[in-house]
Amino acid sequence: MLHRISPLLSLLALLATWEGLVRLAHIPHYTLPAPSLVVQTLFANFTSLAGSWWFTIKITFGALILAIVGGVWIASMFALSRRLEHALFPIAVVLQVTPVVAIAPLILIYVASTTAALLLCAWIVAFFPILSNTVLGLRAADPNLRDLFRLYRATPWQRLRLLLVPSALPYFIAGLKISGGLSLIGAVTAEMVAGAAGRETGLASRILEASFRTDTPKMFAALLLLVITGVAIFWTFNALSRVLLGRWHASEKP
Repeated sequence: MLHRISPLLSLLALLATWEGLVRLAHIPHYTLPAPSLVVQTLFANFTSLAGSWWFTIKITFGALILAIVGGVWIASMFALSRRLEHALFPIAVVLQVTPVVAIAPLILIYVASTTAALLLCAWIVAFFPILSNTVLGLRAADPNLRDLFRLYRATPWQRLRLLLVPSALPYFIAGLKISGGLSLIGAVTAEMVAGAAGRETGLASRILEASFRTDTPKMFAALLLLVITGVAIFWTFNALSRVLLGRWHASEKP
């Protein structure tokens, strides 16, 4: 029981220390707002922040879905053809190692829709972990089982469906946990680079607007929503991992 509530106790202790430090040191709210003020600001501005929050969520999950579909499909092709993997994998590496901050301005120039540009930037960040982990998992199948499938003359589709996919599932889930957070980071980073304004914008724009007005509590309130979103994504995929792997894989054994 203690190991379950210890993270909550640690978080409460951190927030209490933060609150006490701000009050005892009389730190101005425009420098560092107390957690209580951040929560008050969040409730006071929730109506205006909710639309931006939903926009950020749409970009995040849209990019993640595209990363899953594209990453799994391409990884499956790589698993069936070494030549294809050797030809195309370097392109995926180039996408991974290029900072999204550097290419976001170019994407915003070449893509007419700002929403589509943000989605593309977030997808670039989230794509590679899904691809690389899935490829690794597809290559990790037991060699003896591979020989057995060859002995029985299994078709490539049968090998993929019955042997490679089950062996790749733990790796795919691990990549999903990474890409879930990266898609959120990519969406926020791209929007900050874009400097977009207006109604159809995300929480990054609200943070920028608040910084221009030195409205630090509102910046922290928007940041709190981003943190809540990231934690919710991680917990969701952790729960999915327990459901899919809990009965048979060592990574989910107590």
